[in-house]
Amino acid sequence: MSGRWDATTYDRIADPQARWGAAVLDRLPLRGDERVLDAGCGSGRVTELLAEQLPHGHVVALDASPDMLAAARHRLERFGDRVSFIQADLGRPLPSSVGRVAGVLSTATFHWVLDHDALFRHLAAVLDPGGLLVAQCGGDGNVATLERAVEALGIGRRGEFVFATAEETAEHLRAAGFNEIRTWLVDEPTTFEPGPPFDRFVETVCLRAMLERLPSGERARAVQAVIDHLPGAALDYVRLNIVARRA
Repeated sequence: MSGRWDATTYDRIADPQARWGAAVLDRLPLRGDERVLDAGCGSGRVTELLAEQLPHGHVVALDASPDMLAAARHRLERFGDRVSFIQADLGRPLPSSVGRVAGVLSTATFHWVLDHDALFRHLAAVLDPGGLLVAQCGGDGNVATLERAVEALGIGRRGEFVFATAEETAEHLRAAGFNEIRTWLVDEPTTFEPGPPFDRFVETVCLRAMLERLPSGERARAVQAVIDHLPGAALDYVRLNIVARRA
């Protein structure tokens, strides 16, 4: 997982991810005094909603990107010591500073982790027995039109993300020690304002990993080539939803 993000721009434009994340949070039942891990907190938009539901609890905001964590710190400053911030890669064992948590929330993150067996093992290792994992990420078929455009133009390749099926994900969860597993895919086609708003979204959110490999002087041209190859200012999002309990 690359830690380089334009966190300021992401925070401003990632309205679809924030909207979906709020709906995912609604699936996590909370009393208000739990310790909960936000696994891939990003700029903190969904983390803020989580912290509001834990007036007597604690949020562990974890992300691989120092820029995202800096943005989250700024957004969540009002919660004081009820939120802690940890830089870590979900593809590796989580640091001891995460501690034990009663629940794990994650939105728009797991598809960036290439080894899902390791991902779910690492989350299970910090989750209390009986604790819930509630998550959503890109699933099988996610942004397929954009991926085909990138490949057709010869400026990217598959393998930068894992867009898993519901069945594959359930198998990984069982192997990691979860039960009461529900996994399902939902189509979320999303239309954007055409022109600069859509261009900036594609550049910042969708093409980030690909652009890191290109010389800086070629990036704007590559983004424009992908935009021109798409049928319009829309993305065929598919979301993989996960609810599972630590055995």
